[in-house]
Amino acid sequence: MQLEIRGLEKLSLRERQVVALKETGLNNETVAKRLGLAPATVATLYNRAKAKGYQVVLVIPGDPLGVLGGVEEPVDGDEDA
Repeated sequence: MQLEIRGLEKLSLRERQVVALKETGLNNETVAKRLGLAPATVATLYNRAKAKGYQVVLVIPGDPLGVLGGVEEPVDGDEDA
């Protein structure tokens, strides 16, 4: 499983760092300690990033949730699969 963050080009470096950590479930205090910032600064950066409209996409390869019932998606260029 991986996270894909779309719209990163709209964000500053610090906003990108904060978003990456926050979207993995860390709280402001933990993010602040990792980045050497105040928790209030983390909150401000996160709110600015959200206002710029990035999107988080969860990428799950295969069928780990067991909801496809053995149906496989075609590989690029292999329309018959």
